[in-house]
Amino acid sequence: MKLGILRETYPNEQRVALIPALVASYAKLGYEVLVQSGAGAGAHHSDEAYQAAGATILPTREAVLERADVVLTVRTAGANPNFEQDLPYVRPGQVWIGFMEPLFRPQGVAQLAACGATVFAMELIPRITRAQSMDALSSMASVAGYKAVLLAAHLSPRMFPLMMSAAGTVSPARVFVIGAGVAGLQAMATAKRLGAAVSGYDVRPATREQVESVGAKFVEIPLQVEQAEVAGGYARALEEETLRRQQDLLGEHLVQQEVIITTAAVPGKRAPLLIPRRVVEAMPAGSVIIDLAAEWGGNCELTVAGQTIQHNGVTIVGAVNLAASAPIDASLLYSRNLYNLIAHLHKAGMLPDPKPEIEDEIARETLVALGGTVVHPRVLQALA
Repeated sequence: MKLGILRETYPNEQRVALIPALVASYAKLGYEVLVQSGAGAGAHHSDEAYQAAGATILPTREAVLERADVVLTVRTAGANPNFEQDLPYVRPGQVWIGFMEPLFRPQGVAQLAACGATVFAMELIPRITRAQSMDALSSMASVAGYKAVLLAAHLSPRMFPLMMSAAGTVSPARVFVIGAGVAGLQAMATAKRLGAAVSGYDVRPATREQVESVGAKFVEIPLQVEQAEVAGGYARALEEETLRRQQDLLGEHLVQQEVIITTAAVPGKRAPLLIPRRVVEAMPAGSVIIDLAAEWGGNCELTVAGQTIQHNGVTIVGAVNLAASAPIDASLLYSRNLYNLIAHLHKAGMLPDPKPEIEDEIARETLVALGGTVVHPRVLQALA
């Protein structure tokens, strides 16, 4: 079995799907590792480091794709607008694993399926205890939450911590984080470590304890939501009337903040609109909004994905792929997630020969396409 590692083609993507330290681990599973020259450059892993670890360096991505039985990527299919250049080289039965946006942009995985590829999507790792070591969404969200706070601190005209001097006392910056998932909790913890006065909100009341455990104040708004959480621990999309009321109630708190970090997302759907234009225009001049949901439509009405804009004195960052801005550690975490998944798929009998009848929950939930057909029910629904 040959394992192929490609140089990423998504704009500004610096991560790599395999670090040299894990080449030997794949060799023990029976893989020969093929690496496209320069694949690890963005994460500061040289071709020589891969060769020293036992990998074979090939000059082009075409050479890797023509020989690889299993292809590991960071972003492909619906998660990479440039992925179609690889389609002519996809072989029937070739296994593709990576971030693919199978629910939000399912056409990409449908194209891979049409080429006969067997497809596993990292976004679909189930939120169960057995799969925690494979949960790449959580790993990357943690990196993004950390980087979001550093970016906000850089852009804010204020310092985050309380500071006392002979010239007087500087009060701490007020930071508000929307969403108490992995990214939101990491953002709260990081802002707290920097000395800010941190508050957090989530539509799921059960997250209060988690918010308070990282040192933030949980903001509770009187919003009656039936079953605010769906399977896997994600927030449920709200009805339009409830969402408008949420905007109004949240707005009363947001206009008092100096930094807002938003992380609210619903799998397969547009991110909920939580910060309308009128709230932005009521915020203090110099305020900063970091919108981590920008790639899925944004939590702020004025967000432009991939751009930083100014509106009425407020800086709004449409943060996209923020985890890639810490490529060394993000690649290490992602590589481990991938290896743990592949080792599990071997143990479950899904590699090297995938089977249509799957008893194992992790394999069943991550498998998107097999034998030229999309087989995942939620992805089929998204395509419809």
